[in-house]
Amino acid sequence: MLGRDSLAGRATIVVAMTLLVGACEGLSVGSKGGPPPTYDLSAPENFPRSGRTARGQIIIPDATATPTLDSEKIIVRPAEGQITALADAQWSERLTKLVQVRTIQAFENANRLRAVGRPSDRITADYQLLLDIRAFEILVPGGPAAEVEISAKIVAEGSGRIIAAHIFRATIPASSAQGAAAIAALDAAFGKVATDVVLWTTRLI
Repeated sequence: MLGRDSLAGRATIVVAMTLLVGACEGLSVGSKGGPPPTYDLSAPENFPRSGRTARGQIIIPDATATPTLDSEKIIVRPAEGQITALADAQWSERLTKLVQVRTIQAFENANRLRAVGRPSDRITADYQLLLDIRAFEILVPGGPAAEVEISAKIVAEGSGRIIAAHIFRATIPASSAQGAAAIAALDAAFGKVATDVVLWTTRLI
């Protein structure tokens, strides 16, 4: 038979364990409320070896986009006329900045220009490449699929004259409209568009 001291000791242990479990549950709930996973885009690397090397030098400013696209949110269209954002994912930085940086890297990977850089770089540019993001989203109706559409303009640096303009578009099926599967499809669609932008630009300058 247990004495009063033993019973009091056991009661103290039970209370302590209860408090510890409650604290752990509180930590678990807090972690679920943290920031969503962050995703990045990759710059395409595989370009045809044949093709002339362009003599021009270009600068690429930040891309432009509507306020809906100009953020870290990853856009989903669950139905016609509806727009939402993935709750379990976000871009590593504003999409307009991300597209600019990865497009510059794509030109560097292709190695077909004398120089490419940002407006802040000390490059005596012959041209600017202006990019406007018209679509960068996961389409659920008829999909899911990733759709990327970017308008590109080559502008002569001295005169401001538009040398050429074209709209590039790619649609890639996605195995899911959520998380990593959706991001992989968006990355593939961007890679196709960025590759086409590089090949088109280097043919013209």
